[in-house]
Amino acid sequence: MKQSYLEAVSLIERLHRLYLEVIKCELDSLRVRDINNVQALVLYNLGGDQISIGDLTMRGCYLGSNVTYNLKKMIANGYVEQISSEHDKRSSMIRLLPKGLALSRKLDNAIDKHLESLRKRGVTSLMDLVLSLRRLEEFWKSASVQKIRFEMKKR
Repeated sequence: MKQSYLEAVSLIERLHRLYLEVIKCELDSLRVRDINNVQALVLYNLGGDQISIGDLTMRGCYLGSNVTYNLKKMIANGYVEQISSEHDKRSSMIRLLPKGLALSRKLDNAIDKHLESLRKRGVTSLMDLVLSLRRLEEFWKSASVQKIRFEMKKR
């Protein structure tokens, strides 16, 4: 079990990096040069919603990247807009502009093609995998909370 646990952790990281490479290949095939793979993932995770930067950060995994920096680049390239809150000047919302919506749709079509390719290879469901990963996520969350509580009790 220990070997499988450690392999699962390693696979999760490698799969995420490979997925970013797949996104890069999709951007290359679309001849999109003014956005990188991490920014495209951020853009896709935005979807059609208008959300805060904090909520956006919670929606996805952007390893080794600064979401605020990437958002500034996407704003400069016309993919998203940042809307300041009327009530709290420290807070702002992000939403896709037409250029961002168009790219998001193209990425969604690419994902549909990926799923069709998976079906052709015999992968008909990822539900068991998703359930296992959610259990692992809950375990890690509870382990983190327990450690924090333990550290606070020591003080």
